[in-house]
Amino acid sequence: MSVTNLRPNMDHWSERVDMAAAFRWTVKLDMHEAVANHFSLAVNEDGTQFLMNPNQMHFSRVKASNLLLLDANDPNTMDMPGAPDPTAWGLHGSIHRHCPHARCVMHVHSIHATVLASLADSNILPIDQNTATFYNRYVIDEEFGGLAFESEGERCASMLNDPKKKVMIMGNHGVLVIGSDAADAFNRLYYFERAAETYIRALQTGQKLRVLSDEIAEKTAQELEDYPSQAEAHMREMKAILDAEGSDYAS
Repeated sequence: MSVTNLRPNMDHWSERVDMAAAFRWTVKLDMHEAVANHFSLAVNEDGTQFLMNPNQMHFSRVKASNLLLLDANDPNTMDMPGAPDPTAWGLHGSIHRHCPHARCVMHVHSIHATVLASLADSNILPIDQNTATFYNRYVIDEEFGGLAFESEGERCASMLNDPKKKVMIMGNHGVLVIGSDAADAFNRLYYFERAAETYIRALQTGQKLRVLSDEIAEKTAQELEDYPSQAEAHMREMKAILDAEGSDYAS
């Protein structure tokens, strides 16, 4: 039996369950970073109220019921009991405060995306379907200023004003993706890491790359954007597997 409806009376329950599934799946893919990194999801119309993982809790222990509900406009957030990680507040709070289109924000230091972010040229060339997915759809932050406390978070948020650019390759740092909900953002995060791995491995061969033309790269990216229900199906299957394994993510 699915456990996704054990706490239906808690606010934003279905959103909490999807977010918890994303945290658990990130562990399965070894894309987590001990007790660092954060995902957040806006739950009100203007995007300023959002769910986020508790301070320094391992992704493998995150449950739907223990996600924090925060207000990006509340100046007292960091003084409250159970306050979020200060870098999470600085980065995610700033984005939800200034970028209402960024409904869901996921930031990790996954290996291949971080290798890409460590190169002098962090562009990802369209050499296959996955890399083409992100053609002209990312920004590169080349001004890393240390840990993402509030001023750094505000600077990063200022780079996400184009709704078409849904990935930030954070130079010397990692990757941040945005999406319309948890399924959309996680699907993008998953495929960006796959794309980065393909690209890095291709570079490692030292051979000349077979780069797609601008026309075909854009056509492929648009076709994948329009592909029906992939993100929703990905999330559905993740939750079905977690449920079959007896995971407590949805509790």
